[in-house]
Order: sequence, then structure tokens, then C-alpha cells
Amino acid sequence: MTGKVYLIGAGPGDPDLLTMKAHRLLTAADVVLYDRLVGEQIIAMIPATAEKLYVGKAKSLHSLPQEEINALLATKAKEGKVVVRLKGGDPFIFGRGGEELEELVQEGVSFEVVPGVTAAAGCAAYAGIPLTHRDYAQSVRFLTGHLKDGTTELPWNELVHPAQTLVIYMGLTGLESISQSLIRFGMRPSMPVAIVEKGTSKDQRVFTSTIKDIHQIALQNEVKSPALLIIGEVVALQDKLSWFGKSCLIEQKGS
Repeated sequence: MTGKVYLIGAGPGDPDLLTMKAHRLLTAADVVLYDRLVGEQIIAMIPATAEKLYVGKAKSLHSLPQEEINALLATKAKEGKVVVRLKGGDPFIFGRGGEELEELVQEGVSFEVVPGVTAAAGCAAYAGIPLTHRDYAQSVRFLTGHLKDGTTELPWNELVHPAQTLVIYMGLTGLESISQSLIRFGMRPSMPVAIVEKGTSKDQRVFTSTIKDIHQIALQNEVKSPALLIIGEVVALQDKLSWFGKSCLIEQKGS
């Protein structure tokens, strides 16, 4: 019997954002490997008969090295199992999904990819921040604040653009460096910024401020991961368009 791996995006937290295909496959799985950012209500959908394996990662704390996760997926599929690899957000947007599939290709294991609502789209929508808007931003750029070597070195000169929204995943640890670098490369200190903590969940918090002050705001409010950083003029619409949960508007302290 030939097994198969389904690489599934679980979305940013709200279980109602899980796709119908993802739900169907999840409830038929023999084995489920799931990440730290998968919501508890989604984990509860895993059948009692399925083998559940937690393979989550936090900063500098991995329950299982990436290479072992890759090998485990192949091994379970070769046993003839229906294997679901469940990831928060979308597996192909800062989810290491490509790395895991490369291993499956080498091992000759069949797989499918089921996209999920990425954190940028889900968290921005639940925060009331349109990532593009004809009056404010004609482009949007997704970035990760935590690179493979642990630095936050990004192409700063490309990121300072008046009609562009920046969405930074995993940017909380390097927030001070990110803010200082953007200002150093020409971003005005009063540029609106939002931090969306635990976006789309019942514990969501949204803090809006400026690029100059956002690091201090994060410290004062003890913002924790997972948190998404949104930078751009569109953030100014948050107070008007907010519809979900509680938001915390921080007064700008000037430019």
C-alpha cells in the first residue's frame, strides 16, 4: 500500500478559516505532524484514531530538527499511511514547506499541497488593515524578520517606498533593529505601523503607532509571539475599519 503526504496550511488561528479541502483531509488522516502555530481548535479536529506528532518550533527551541521532520514524513508515508503535515498559515509562505517537499521528492513519496490563509492576509483582515488601497498602497511585500542565519539584514533600500505596504513575519525579536534600519534608509519616523498579536484568535491584540515608537510600545505592552508587523500608510485606516476584538491605539509622539 502506498502512502501519501498532504502538506496543509491551517491558517493563522481562527478554525473557520481552514479550507474545506484541508478539513476533509485532516479528518481522514492516519498521522498528523503539526506545528506550534496551529490553533487548538484545529488540533481538536484530528481524529482520535490518528497518530499525533508535535513538531513545533519556537525561537532557539525545536522539538525536532527540520531534517528529522523531513525524514519522518517520508518514513510514515512509506508505511502506507495518509500523512498530514499541518502548518500554521500557508506552507509556502515562510513555512519551510518547500524544504520538506524536496526531501519527499528525493525519497519518491507522493504528496499534495493544500494552501492556507497566510498570516499576512488573515491578520491584516481581522485587524481592519487593507494591505493595498488605491489611495495609499499599490504594492505589498512579505518579508521575514528572522533569516536563516539569525540576522535581520534585509534589502532596506528597496523597502522604503511611499506607496508600498510591508508585512514582516517573525519580526518581533528584531523589531528595534528593523525600525532603526528603515529610518536610517529614509523612512519617515512617523510612518504608521501596526503589530497584530495572536491574529484572528480570541486573544488578538492590535497596537498601532509609528516606526519610531513601535519598539517601545511592544516592550511596554509585553507583546508576545506570534505577532505580525504591518508598516505603511494603510495602517492609518485601522481605527476606522477595525471590526474584530480589541485594538490599542497608541498616540503618535511626533516625527
